[in-house]
Amino acid sequence: MTKRINEIKQAEKGALISIFAYIFLAFIKLAAGYYGKSQALSADGLNNFTDMIASIAVLIGLKVSRKPADNEHRYGHWKAENVASLLTSLIMFAVGVQVVMDGIRSIVDRQMEQPSQLAAYVGLFSASIMYGVYLINKKIAEKNNSQALHAVAKDNFSDMLTSIGTSIAVFAASFKLGWLDTLTAIIIGCIILKTAYEIFKESTFYLSDGFDKDLLTVYKNDILNMDGIMDVVSIRARSLGANVFLDVVVSMNPTLTVENSHQLVDQLETELKEKYDIFDIDVHVEPFYPSK
Repeated sequence: MTKRINEIKQAEKGALISIFAYIFLAFIKLAAGYYGKSQALSADGLNNFTDMIASIAVLIGLKVSRKPADNEHRYGHWKAENVASLLTSLIMFAVGVQVVMDGIRSIVDRQMEQPSQLAAYVGLFSASIMYGVYLINKKIAEKNNSQALHAVAKDNFSDMLTSIGTSIAVFAASFKLGWLDTLTAIIIGCIILKTAYEIFKESTFYLSDGFDKDLLTVYKNDILNMDGIMDVVSIRARSLGANVFLDVVVSMNPTLTVENSHQLVDQLETELKEKYDIFDIDVHVEPFYPSK
């Protein structure tokens, strides 16, 4: 428990880095997009604004998840991280729809303007910052086994690519191709919607106790290879935040003493926790009788 809480505290630092970076870049992009008449850069600024909200939600989720178990939350508060992700996806969806609708409205009303190349330089500057933030968060996430920060790092990398694409579009649009800037804004809106859907899908999957079937098969095969385990009657797992809770029913030789069975179960739990970083394992033992 102490180890996991310390890892979460380190992950919170990565979320804070993203928040400050997004606040800075969103302000610059929205200002430069307005004065430089670039819808693409303004859309990218709104994208960074939603990313800032997402990082804040992740930070809050990480802090809440550190709260100890109580009478109403026997398994702890680890799922606060998943709830924060779900709320983030809904916010991103609303912003993505707004960006796409504004772009389509500009094309229909023929209100496309020639963007300034200043917007392109701001986009490249933003891309360089986001690449640095991505490298920092990726390193922290890997060191502290944080799924939430891994997602933030992926979002950082996606934002870097989006900013590069925005810069290329603005450069091209400055050569009397104003429609290209508007088209890029619509594409960025679609990227926001795609990211929102992926976060929504993942968060609802874990909130509904979904789990990777292939990983369960890996667990089962490893358990069957352990000495003293005759069969795996059932196995199920769920994720609470980044923590895996595993429930297993195994069968052993019925002539074993309670003490010997307990020792085998302890060995099973220790090996699985060390190999797969499983947070909690509950093992039930049944006597094994071969089928006739």
